[in-house]
Amino acid sequence: AEYEASLGSAPNRFNGLFGAARSAELSGDSRKAGELYAKLLDNCGTRTADRMEVKQARDFVAQRK
Repeated sequence: AEYEASLGSAPNRFNGLFGAARSAELSGDSRKAGELYAKLLDNCGTRTADRMEVKQARDFVAQRK
């Protein structure tokens, strides 16, 4: 809920998107996690390709396909 509130005031923020996606994943909401991870990947492009968070997002999205 806190990450959702944060995204309301600071949409598309890297840490907010990752935190919300990870929280959704851990709570078992894989649909929402997939949407948020995909949005994170769309927003960051290749600038942050070496970050652990981006790798985790890519892996999660790839598993759902």
